[in-house]
Order: sequence, then structure tokens, then C-alpha cells
Amino acid sequence: MGSFHLTKMSLRNLFKKPATKMYPVVAPTYTSRSKGHVTCDMKECILCNICEKRCPTHAIAVNKPDETWSIDNFSCIQCLSCVRACPKACLTMEPDYTKAAFTKSTVTLHKPELTPEEKAAKEAAEKEKAERIAKAKAAKAARDAAAAASE
Repeated sequence: MGSFHLTKMSLRNLFKKPATKMYPVVAPTYTSRSKGHVTCDMKECILCNICEKRCPTHAIAVNKPDETWSIDNFSCIQCLSCVRACPKACLTMEPDYTKAAFTKSTVTLHKPELTPEEKAAKEAAEKEKAERIAKAKAAKAARDAAAAASE
């Protein structure tokens, strides 16, 4: 009786699709909730250090003078604290996993150079801000002088 059951099971498995996927040939599908690795969009990043402060394992390092953002993927525990804390939403959790490596290394991203149009817009914004500050200081000085004259 047992050999008939074994033969039946063997024949059924012989003509059935395999239960596993052919990994190198067929790429894995990741769900939206898969935790893979953190990436940063450096065009949007303002280097505010909030992600570095929120990371419980100190895997993220932000260097404002050099305008760099780096992460040690081997220390990261994919807790999403940095992604949730980012005010500009430039950090995202990619669903694919970190590539295998023989040595531990950090991924360092540099802030890209501004285009001439972006430089001109930034200079114009800074000039406008300086003018608003000067007007506010002049208005405050005038209020203080009026208050001193009325006393």
C-alpha cells in the first residue's frame, strides 16, 4: 500500500510546476512592504542631520562642509526611522536587498553641482532675503527711535 502512495506522489510531482523559483534566471518579486536598503536623493537633501540623529545604530553620517551623505548598509537595521524623520522626504527604502560584498564599506553620496540657472536663482533668493532683513532692521530701528522719542 505504501509503495502505491509513493508512486502516485512521485508521478504527480513529475508533471507539476516546481515549487521553487529558478533564482538566477527569474528575478525575485518584492512587495511594497519589503525592507531592502535606504537610498537618498541628494538633489532634494538639505543635509539637516535629522536622519543621522534618528538612526539608532548610527549607520548614517552627514557632513555639511563636504556636502556628503553616507550610510553603512551593514550597520543599518532597516527600521525606517530615518525615512520617517526626513523633512524633505528625500530618503526612501528600496525593496531590493543590498548586494553581497566581501568587505564592509559605506555608500557615500555627494551633493551635485548646481546648474547656472539654479545658481542664479539661489543668488537672487539670497539677495531678496538680505533685502528683507535690511528692511526689517530699519523698521525696528525706526520703531525703537519712535518709542524712545515718546518716552
